[in-house]
Amino acid sequence: MKAALSRRVRSAAAFLLTALCVVIALVPLLSLAWLVVSRGWAGFSWALLTEVPGPPGGAPGGVGNALAGTGVVVFWAALLGLPLGIGAGVFLAESDHDDRLASAVRFTADVLAGVPSIVAGIVAYGLIVAPMKRFSALAGAVALAVLMLPALARTTEELVRRVPGALREGGLALGIPQWKTSLRIVLPAAAAGIATAVLLSIARIAGETGPLLFTSLNNAHWSLAPDQPIGTLTVQLYNDAISPYPAMQQRAWATALLLLVVVGLLNMAARVVAGRRAEGAHG
Repeated sequence: MKAALSRRVRSAAAFLLTALCVVIALVPLLSLAWLVVSRGWAGFSWALLTEVPGPPGGAPGGVGNALAGTGVVVFWAALLGLPLGIGAGVFLAESDHDDRLASAVRFTADVLAGVPSIVAGIVAYGLIVAPMKRFSALAGAVALAVLMLPALARTTEELVRRVPGALREGGLALGIPQWKTSLRIVLPAAAAGIATAVLLSIARIAGETGPLLFTSLNNAHWSLAPDQPIGTLTVQLYNDAISPYPAMQQRAWATALLLLVVVGLLNMAARVVAGRRAEGAHG
């Protein structure tokens, strides 16, 4: 009886300690979210989503051009990064453990995962902005694609490795080449999990600021051209936050709320996809 009571006491203490740690972690997070919502809601309006920024010291205008620009940069980054990241992940999963090329790719992905995001912006500046002699949405997309690659490649590798080996063996037994087996059998089997990783990767790069300061810069007007400077939500937020004008500072809070909503929706979509994947696995 004493041993059972002691175990229950230790279990309760561990539970209370864990709950306390959760509360300590949630307090600053919820405080930050409440600060953004309470200060940004006053400036949140339809004009914020549809108009361009006004002149400094004048009417604040909106961030419609930056919202569209963020979509353009993220679209091109996904177009560049998703095939490379998913392809690298499939290659790593299907390669032998002693494959030197696979080991080199895996090591490179691990190194890139720890590189600060601003370094990717500087690299993209040297490779694209400097030769083109102008900032552009394409340069920003390249920087964001580099940030997307490592996590996407390693996540895809783990998801593909979890596919039952019987599927691979069945395809090979039918005489299907290994590369076709990987693309037509193994990859579709891991598609739901990879879709979740894709959404999380997009949510991550949508909130980046540093790389875009060196690449896409900013544009106060409507511009969707990939070879021209373009406005983005994060850079517009940065510029408004350091402005001395109260109207622009208020727009910065509203932009922060908008960015919080966009990233939150992407994360919710990833959770929905993950939930449906789990239901399908249990069904």
